[in-house]
Amino acid sequence: MTNDREFDAIVIGAGFAGVTAARELNARGLRPLVLEARHRIGGRTWTDTFDGVMIEYGGGWFSPRQELAMKELGRYGIPLVKDVLPVPEWAVFPTGDGKLESFDGGEALGRLGELLTIIFERSDELLPDPHDPLAAGERIRAVAGQSLRERLDGLELAPRDDKWINTLVAGFSGGYSKNGAYEALAQWWQLAGGELAGWITIEGQAPASGMSALAQEILNDAQARLHLHTPVTRIADDGRLVHVTTASGKRFSAPVAVVATPTNVWRTIDFEPGLPAAHAEVAAQGISVPHSSRVWLRVRGGFGPVHVRDDEGGLLTPMFTHAVLDDGEQLLTGYSQHPDFDPSRPDHIRDLLARLLPQAELVAYKAHDWGRDPYALGGWALRRPGQLFRLPELQQPHGRVTFANDGIANGWHGFVDGAIETGFRAAEQATVIASR
Repeated sequence: MTNDREFDAIVIGAGFAGVTAARELNARGLRPLVLEARHRIGGRTWTDTFDGVMIEYGGGWFSPRQELAMKELGRYGIPLVKDVLPVPEWAVFPTGDGKLESFDGGEALGRLGELLTIIFERSDELLPDPHDPLAAGERIRAVAGQSLRERLDGLELAPRDDKWINTLVAGFSGGYSKNGAYEALAQWWQLAGGELAGWITIEGQAPASGMSALAQEILNDAQARLHLHTPVTRIADDGRLVHVTTASGKRFSAPVAVVATPTNVWRTIDFEPGLPAAHAEVAAQGISVPHSSRVWLRVRGGFGPVHVRDDEGGLLTPMFTHAVLDDGEQLLTGYSQHPDFDPSRPDHIRDLLARLLPQAELVAYKAHDWGRDPYALGGWALRRPGQLFRLPELQQPHGRVTFANDGIANGWHGFVDGAIETGFRAAEQATVIASR
């Protein structure tokens, strides 16, 4: 067994929650060991290039309203590149019976903005302090079990309006609006300022050096020992030390451990003693959307920047122009939350593109399937109906084990900012535990 005097804490997972926890443990005088299952750090963020253009397979944008992320960018001198997405000249939106039609880009996206304002009307009363989602007490409890679909049903929107806004909120919910909690998406709205202008800042502003570079800067400050290609299969707490076993059979021990994997991954780890009831329940349900792929497509076709949305449950929605290239071709990016989406098959991608945007000819593409990624088992976090009131329990340590990931954040759950928030909290908890 590795000598436990070589480090004072074990951090499992090197996404933003994990590297933040490691850095803060080091700042408090503890020597962290970081175990990462993948060949790289960053978790569900991953910077790459595609024909010379920097791309992100996971979370790739920051809002200036995400204060913790902004502090990290400032700390490491990384500028935020604004307005990286071209304004769509036209849009392809659903109209009914599986049909898609073309619209003026300003008209279609403008109507989406108006509909967002309608569905989140008076959400400030439910979330007067969006960084404390439980602050409204009984008022928030009254709606915490409501799905986004139920919220839309109560508004009795015109059929086209319902279809258009549903394709947006369903996408955030993992494909279907019945799966996402209304209060969870309303919290994003309020965190962004409770107005459309703030909401728009959630996408389209990127760190100049990419997400992976920021994660590396944080890890560098942690001065941690890092083991890549080291998936963890068992975490045993004997009351004095936490013993962590890897897939290869190697065991590490320390006075405390931070589990910084996505919530969906908890169910793949053998905890001894078992997880508390709240953790086990949410691990079984999942907080992160279960099926999530990010695809990048280089296309030609002689058309302007576009924004495409399919019906709820579509295999690739949304899809939009990320960049117009020097030769007139475009780099599109899109998302899928459908279990049948198969990014490994070029013919599958071509068939989808032919339906959604027949003007486009596929030149090349890249993709990553987070749902089939064994160390993610899904994409970003968005709470399901009823999960909000589990949050205080999920944030508590279990013996000598603490937890950190974007799904259990008070504030920007589902974003890097939320992961950073939980990394700070887990490090503070772990420091207290390690001193016992």
